[in-house]
Amino acid sequence: MTKKDRATIVLRTLKTLYPNIHTHLHFSNPWELVVAVSLSARTTDAQVNKVTQKLFTKYQTLADYAQATAEDFAQDINTIGLYKSKAERVVAAAKRVQDVFGGIIPKTIAELITLPGVGRKTANVVLYHAFGIAEGIAVDTHVTRLSKKFGLTTHTDPIKIEQDLLPLFPKKDWGYITNAMISYGREHSPARKVADTTDPVSLALKK
Repeated sequence: MTKKDRATIVLRTLKTLYPNIHTHLHFSNPWELVVAVSLSARTTDAQVNKVTQKLFTKYQTLADYAQATAEDFAQDINTIGLYKSKAERVVAAAKRVQDVFGGIIPKTIAELITLPGVGRKTANVVLYHAFGIAEGIAVDTHVTRLSKKFGLTTHTDPIKIEQDLLPLFPKKDWGYITNAMISYGREHSPARKVADTTDPVSLALKK
């Protein structure tokens, strides 16, 4: 079975399980999504949503973030991991969006990754969910683990994994794949059971 064949089975099975799926992070505009994804590293979506519920009320405009000090902002997010470094990056990113991009969130990966704390994963998530643009596939720990488990890649580097996945799935499904694999990883194939092959996708691949 080719990788393309395997990818077709993976996608078909995921769409049966998750016909309609979206990011679990709460946001009301592109900048809030940048903030939410930036805060999500090594932190659950539920924890991020709990923090941003208050955060997005206190900081309502990009200027509010840009004018904040990293120290003050850190205190507003101190219940999540790595909050000090995340605060520095969010405030710095807000200033860059304001000063370099005229207060408008850029719509390309090349521009987004110039923002402090924004890598390809965050950029892909923002483009897809804020603007409906599919420029790549966001590769997080779930996508990394499952892509290897399902025989779609042998790499561990997120950028190489993304390059392996792009030709295997229709462009219209690039954003979907990330969301579906995250939910699938949590519900059917967590890290502690990565060797288990009785999950729905693994069973479908055996047929």
